[in-house]
Amino acid sequence: MTVAEELIPETPDESEEPIKQRKNGLYPGVSDELAENMKSGWADTELRDLEPIPQAAETAARRAALSARFPGERLVIPAGNLKTRSNDTEYAFRASVEYAYLTGNQTEDGVLVLEPKDEGHEATIYLLPRSDRENGEFWLDGQGELWVGRRHSLTEAGTLYGIPASDVRELAGALREATGPVRVVRGYDAGIEAALTDKVTAERDEELRVFLSEARLVKDDFEIGELQKAVDSTVRGFEDVVKVLDRAEATSERYIEGTFFLRARVEGNDVGYGTIAAAGPHACTLHWVRNDGAVRSGELLLLDAGVETHTYYTADVTRTLPINGRFSDLQRKIYDAVYEAQEAGIAAVKPGAKYRDFHDAAQRVLAERLVEWGLVEGPVERVLELGLQRRWTLHGTGHMLGMDVHDCAAARVEAYVDGVLEPGMCLTVEPGLYFQADDLTVPQEYRGIGVRIEDDILVTEDGNRNLSAALPRRSDEVEAWMASLKG
Repeated sequence: MTVAEELIPETPDESEEPIKQRKNGLYPGVSDELAENMKSGWADTELRDLEPIPQAAETAARRAALSARFPGERLVIPAGNLKTRSNDTEYAFRASVEYAYLTGNQTEDGVLVLEPKDEGHEATIYLLPRSDRENGEFWLDGQGELWVGRRHSLTEAGTLYGIPASDVRELAGALREATGPVRVVRGYDAGIEAALTDKVTAERDEELRVFLSEARLVKDDFEIGELQKAVDSTVRGFEDVVKVLDRAEATSERYIEGTFFLRARVEGNDVGYGTIAAAGPHACTLHWVRNDGAVRSGELLLLDAGVETHTYYTADVTRTLPINGRFSDLQRKIYDAVYEAQEAGIAAVKPGAKYRDFHDAAQRVLAERLVEWGLVEGPVERVLELGLQRRWTLHGTGHMLGMDVHDCAAARVEAYVDGVLEPGMCLTVEPGLYFQADDLTVPQEYRGIGVRIEDDILVTEDGNRNLSAALPRRSDEVEAWMASLKG
């Protein structure tokens, strides 16, 4: 616990707010002798042999594109602040995607500012400097160095990110005094927004957010490499799960969730989203993240999970697996229909195709099977026109993928859903069929079966590449893969 908050200097500098004292702390204060003792006797730990981060060239190019789009305007992009989880503990921090995309930095309270110049902009990254040893912040404050770890110095940060760095504590005051047109990415830093409250408009700020969302539609080579890393780790996470399905049967879906999370934390930053470890009828709940249900032999496990890399790029992969290693005849029939739909969807992903084409291709196959099985009255064209297949298919067949699992969400409809695919775009193809346990319109044996197959597809110059192809998809290949892993 952050017991440092119980300590407070007896005579804080009048220009600084005193370090917060915890109400029920065990120490009433700090003696002058201890305060003086803690100021000295520390080695010089400045890092002088740093190199720029691997994506420094890419982030510079992204800032240049942003500068070209908004000439003559001050642009303010915050990372965000820590959020309280409970009392004096915080959630793990994740910087805003817009900020991380433009800087590569992931530090709370950071702000990127692009100041307009005669030609283009001058970028400055505003950060908290290293904890102050003179006022005791480094050992007394709950966010001090001895409690949560060392921050980079401003000099170090300038080297790492290729951007001059300044003290963020001075930024709000400077922004209040600033003149000229300003735009800010909203929703991350209330203090920065308050400093700009009389200088910005919601409409203009939204234009900035939309531009940064659309800028991520086409990935550069660094981003594609990171997405492949995320997928490769995710493949290993799925293998981990298959190896311990017997232990999950003895416990619950949470054993599956925890197993995958271990891989995500060892090889990446985190999971890219809440893992869906949905066994049996839970597979029919699209975003089942409670993961507290039973894992039973003879039923299916729908595992939708993705590792997030240290640079925030996430995979998003789903496999539906027979828990005992073998599909029943009905499970296989439903699974094979979803596989056929996914094959049709993936084949439609290519440069120049409409974004909607892969969805339409997959939905047609699923509608055909539902008519063929007698679950909905045809013809297929009627089913698709009225959307009747959606009772069992429910969701769209995919989405853009990147630093957000649902990346580029603020993009204009005409640039995204109504747009055209280009090389460098990365999206998921994930059709599914879900027969709810209480659906009286289908035969009893269908009820409680849910199947989704999802892969991460990169649009290439001549078609597409399945980044997650290392995970088997065809039903017989899934069975053979599971058998090999179980030994």
